[in-house]
Amino acid sequence: MIMKSNGNQQGIVYLVGAGPGDPDLAVVKALKCIARAEVLVYDRLVSPRLLQHAAKSAELIYVGKLPDRHTLPQEEINELLVEKAKQGKIVTRLKGGDPFVFGRGGEEAAVLAEEGIAFEIVPGITSAVAVPAYAGIPVTHRGLASGFTVVTGHEDPAKEDSDIDWQALAKNPGTNVFLMGMGKLSLITKRLKSEEMDPDTPFALIHRGTEARQRTLVGTLADIAGKAKEADFKPPAIIVTGQVVKMREKLAWFEQKPLFGRRIVVSRAREQASVFAEKLESLGAETIEFPVIKIAPPADYGPLDRALGRLDSYRWVIFTSENGVKSFFSRLREKGGDIRELKGAAICAIGPKTKEILEERGLRVDYMPSEYRAEAVVEQLQGRVMAGDEVLLPRANIARSVLPEALEKMGALVDSVDAYKTVRGDGDVPLLKEQLAAGEVDMITFTSSSTVRNLVAMLDEKPEGVALAAIGPITAATIRDHGLKVAVEAEEYTIDGLIKAIKDYWRGQ
Repeated sequence: MIMKSNGNQQGIVYLVGAGPGDPDLAVVKALKCIARAEVLVYDRLVSPRLLQHAAKSAELIYVGKLPDRHTLPQEEINELLVEKAKQGKIVTRLKGGDPFVFGRGGEEAAVLAEEGIAFEIVPGITSAVAVPAYAGIPVTHRGLASGFTVVTGHEDPAKEDSDIDWQALAKNPGTNVFLMGMGKLSLITKRLKSEEMDPDTPFALIHRGTEARQRTLVGTLADIAGKAKEADFKPPAIIVTGQVVKMREKLAWFEQKPLFGRRIVVSRAREQASVFAEKLESLGAETIEFPVIKIAPPADYGPLDRALGRLDSYRWVIFTSENGVKSFFSRLREKGGDIRELKGAAICAIGPKTKEILEERGLRVDYMPSEYRAEAVVEQLQGRVMAGDEVLLPRANIARSVLPEALEKMGALVDSVDAYKTVRGDGDVPLLKEQLAAGEVDMITFTSSSTVRNLVAMLDEKPEGVALAAIGPITAATIRDHGLKVAVEAEEYTIDGLIKAIKDYWRGQ
């Protein structure tokens, strides 16, 4: 049971494992603790996407550590947790991996216990098991390893009084997994050699395991340090030793995904970005959510409200987007309207997603054009919309005028009303600029002309050296109007069509 905080009651601390890197590997209870936190204290290797589950009112405190420097020493982190809990706060302490596997969660829990502060432990999937699995390396396997040992690689192997039994590791017939040991790889291999580990023992180094940037280097005790230096292999990485490393030749599944290793910017509004991002990630990509538009109420509800007051007079209602549907029905509900007043109208949906959410609301869609450009929609409505028909078009404030003008030429009486407006989004501009400059972005996706215009305006520069993908010809034309090259243009003007085009592009590369 989650405690409610108040000024007279002591809080509670949740010591939570965030998992190995991929935010989808966080456990359900971890997400609940993040969402309920009034104070969220998080580490360096925690995925930024997990932080999006926090309440807008939550206080976020970064205490990340690098091998050579700490944002906060461990003692100060302990004091911070105690202080916030004594203020009556619900505190979630978010750690990479599992809090009790070299996460110093035991130290934090001991301090909380000494102070009489309530706490709970939420285990996380440890990178010691998950990262090798994503590299196609099982830590145990029949006939190869009947056990595995997890060791800190952060201890100096050269010190005289080591807490690690190096001789046992060198003679271990199973699997050894070193966490946080990349910076001491040469010393680790020297120590194992001195304890007479077989020089042909297979080694694997796995950088940023479970993420799209995962990179795996395989060798032996004899040559892995040299290979790592030659390949400029950097932390964060784990080290795996043992015969199970050979299984990677058959079981390397993650790196075979069609978009593996690609970092793709999703520029849609935050409310719509998640489904697109999830589909890209299921294909192995890492997504960077950079919302360049936000959906907001129209500047003036008057025209929409007048249309809602006379729904029974329309012969056609044409919904051009899912945002139009959501905004229309949200306002209808606010005004106390009745969906039954649409009984005399034919419903047209432009695009399968628009059709889907209309049907979810119990409306049968009478017509969906086979092509989702305004020009094609007009052509296909010829003979369906008749002269004198009253047509309602609830859509965005910046929608193109092609459709209503063409309908009027056909003799229809058109009410084109703003159901919502799009405004500039809140993407992290400095971060995206930094990622673009460092060559850490492979592709930027655009799902409308407004996403193109807003991104260029927000960056205040043209994105160079990165592939640009457009959902259809209108969006592609806007990209070209800005002096940019289109790498991908979807033939089917939907998210699934765009994803297919992206896959085809990278397959060709």
